[in-house]
Amino acid sequence: MVLSTTTISYEVRNHGAYITLNRPDRLNAITAEMGREIAGAVAEANADDNVRVIVVQGAGRAFSAGYDLKQYAEQGEDVQPEVWDPIQDFQMMKANTDNFFSLWRSSKPTIAKVRGYAVAGGSDIALSCDLVVMADDARIGYMPARVWGCPTTAMWVYRLGAERAKRMLLTGDTITGAQAKEWGLVIDAVPEADLDGEVEKLADRMAGVPINQLVMQKMMINQAYDNMGLQTTQNLAILFDGITRHSPEGRWFVEFAQQHGFDAAVRWRDQGRFIPDGGGPIPAVDELTDSTGRKE
Repeated sequence: MVLSTTTISYEVRNHGAYITLNRPDRLNAITAEMGREIAGAVAEANADDNVRVIVVQGAGRAFSAGYDLKQYAEQGEDVQPEVWDPIQDFQMMKANTDNFFSLWRSSKPTIAKVRGYAVAGGSDIALSCDLVVMADDARIGYMPARVWGCPTTAMWVYRLGAERAKRMLLTGDTITGAQAKEWGLVIDAVPEADLDGEVEKLADRMAGVPINQLVMQKMMINQAYDNMGLQTTQNLAILFDGITRHSPEGRWFVEFAQQHGFDAAVRWRDQGRFIPDGGGPIPAVDELTDSTGRKE
């Protein structure tokens, strides 16, 4: 079975459905269409009696580098005026989040196979899967926690606990697959050359279990998270994500991107540069140096 899509590819083989994020030229950057197509593929896999396990992966050298925000930041697209409608924003981002979270809500188990990067919104997709297997040198994190973002799936705290989730989201740092495994964020981290084989072994092991057993075990575990208020936490995270993009600091970030380009704004943010409360003046071009002091 092959779905007609533009941002993903879909294949079924050996009782597994393989969803591949397929924008390798943009490091599989996320669009609203990609979210909808992920949800459609998950629905297709759940309706297929031949499928017992779903594997999500990225084409090329990355799982996903996050939302495709260059045009939004540089041109101000999808950023509302000063008097903005938080419910309009909430509805847009909840739709995206629900599409990603179809992987968690899927009756059948889901595995994320991560090489390269699963960062920003890409980490939301990976952490929406039941199990995550990473290359040991791949990186995962949510850098927009520094400015202009809040992880809408809220899965960092449910996977890491409060202290380590704070360590990640109060810094915006990324960690390697090896460290993610050590912290318990992901189930395994292996050399990149072994990643495909290890995921296949895990998927094959699950595929030997009857569908009804897989569904019941997953439903029971997911119910524990629902009892802890997962949906309520997500609603708060989605609302906060909209606020971060329309706060004074969020507007400062957009103005920075419009003056110097999105890549320069992201470098400033991700290198740990100081971001002033309330925004403040935009740094001059001659202040845009990398962490070694070299000019960008």
